[in-house]
Amino acid sequence: MPGDARTEPASVRILLTTGEGVRIEWKDGHSSRYTFPFLREHCPCATCRDRRAHGLSVTGEKIRTPLPVYTEPVRAQAAEPVGHYAVRFTFSDAHATGIYSFEYLREICPCEKCQPARKGETP
Repeated sequence: MPGDARTEPASVRILLTTGEGVRIEWKDGHSSRYTFPFLREHCPCATCRDRRAHGLSVTGEKIRTPLPVYTEPVRAQAAEPVGHYAVRFTFSDAHATGIYSFEYLREICPCEKCQPARKGETP
């Protein structure tokens, strides 16, 4: 049975050395680009999902102020495949429990075309 071309990557490039992030070309022709800070902020692990649901940052602090505070951008230090369906990253803040399935990565695609569709808007 053929899979969903929307969630099956044709190619995956993880650019650890340059720190650029992840580039995925999907079998349906769509392209997605993810920065490592974006991926860390959208970590799918249970702890991070719970923190986001309670308005907490990835460090567990209450998100209160829009004042910019400089922090070193999170980088991925390592990446490893999880079967044929996902990738796990080890980030510079030592977090490594999130398993990013290709289905989840397509769901959170940050491109201009996908963002309005996620919000129920018409692009």
